[in-house]
Amino acid sequence: MAGFITVVLAAGKGTRMKSALPKVLHQVSGKPMLEHVLAAAKSAGAIKNIVIIGFGAESVAQTIGPQAEYVVQTEQLGTGHAVLQTRDMLGNMDGTVMVLCGDTPLLRPESLIRLFEEHRQIGAAATVLTAEMPDPTGYGRVIRDAEGQVAKIVEHKDANPVERGVREVNTGIYCFECAKLFSALAEITCDNAQGEYYLTDVISILANKGAKVWAVTVGDHLETLGINSRLQLAEAEKILRRRKLNDLMDSGVTIMDPDSTFIDDEVVVAADTVIYPFTWLEGRTTIGTGCVIGPSTRIADSVIGDRATIHFTYAHECRTGDNVTIGPYVHIRPQTVLADGVKIGNFNEVKNTFVGQGSKIPHLSYIGDTDMGAGVNIGSGTITVNYDGKRKHRTTIEDDAFIGCNSNLVAPVTVGRGAYVAAGSTITKNVPPAALGVARARQANIEGWTDKHKS
Repeated sequence: MAGFITVVLAAGKGTRMKSALPKVLHQVSGKPMLEHVLAAAKSAGAIKNIVIIGFGAESVAQTIGPQAEYVVQTEQLGTGHAVLQTRDMLGNMDGTVMVLCGDTPLLRPESLIRLFEEHRQIGAAATVLTAEMPDPTGYGRVIRDAEGQVAKIVEHKDANPVERGVREVNTGIYCFECAKLFSALAEITCDNAQGEYYLTDVISILANKGAKVWAVTVGDHLETLGINSRLQLAEAEKILRRRKLNDLMDSGVTIMDPDSTFIDDEVVVAADTVIYPFTWLEGRTTIGTGCVIGPSTRIADSVIGDRATIHFTYAHECRTGDNVTIGPYVHIRPQTVLADGVKIGNFNEVKNTFVGQGSKIPHLSYIGDTDMGAGVNIGSGTITVNYDGKRKHRTTIEDDAFIGCNSNLVAPVTVGRGAYVAAGSTITKNVPPAALGVARARQANIEGWTDKHKS
């Protein structure tokens, strides 16, 4: 087997999170922390992922979907007990099993590659990923023998004063040769301070039998940190976001103030784009080259073309062409598509609408459920009246039409190619191409009215 199979421990509730949501589904940098772990494993060469689920098992499986196979741990009796649940799937397999923790979203693929490669090169029965912790309190200590191999791992509660002085700790991440793993698991007991079946006991069992147990120390202890509280979640968020920003800046993106810019892990931004402060780019957003984004802009799950300028805007589940200008104070709602050269000016809302090439909605309008052609000008205060109380209806505005200020287009209705709608009109019937649609009461001036009505 060229790669390895992962077993990811994700059954715990995470009581310190104080949440009805399973701990591993709490989001960091735009996706559940468990997804970060699975992505790192995939990049490192995992050929299959098995996730041990327990608390919130159904929601974990639904959220992660086909990225993994699932085994339910009905009782949380410790890490050794959790891995033992995969015996029916893996017990007869030859090859390497990598055990990961579902609450370690900071893991880098490079560290897992190094762990796996050293494990195979050394010919170890088990290899532990360790870290040098500035404060090792609460962690299992890695105890080495005179030759530098791992003799055992002692949990903090079970460690004596000398063992507690060791700063090299177990990260909970291992490589095992499959047959030796399950042979040792059959021997572990729950005779410890927690009354649980520790996976760490496998290490001492193998070492006592003369099997080679190796350790690989990670370069940065921060990437192995487990998330057990909202505070730790926020700390992980900050680390992951800064990694993302650094990667983008290295690839040619200008980020004016990284401390006030928030970009999710899956976001793609092309070179020569400038991102102003207080900008959020979320989900699976893609930003083209040469754009200016922000300040105070939030874009989620959207595709933005090249050379777009977007500021003081909330846009989600939409798509734009090139050379588009949006803002300030604009809401672009789902299923909106803006063609090349479109301008959406201040205080506008656009929803479920196609806006054709070069069309303009300069200010103070609501355009919803509309099919708009190229070269259209929408006057200030225009409303597409798309909802009759029961159903939504669409408005069609053909190429080169001109809609006067303060107009209402009551759908379903079509304004033909090159037609004009007079300012202040409420259009309820189709306007033919090149026609002028006027729909307003004739003005009447009543002389002397003010004098008669003074109190």
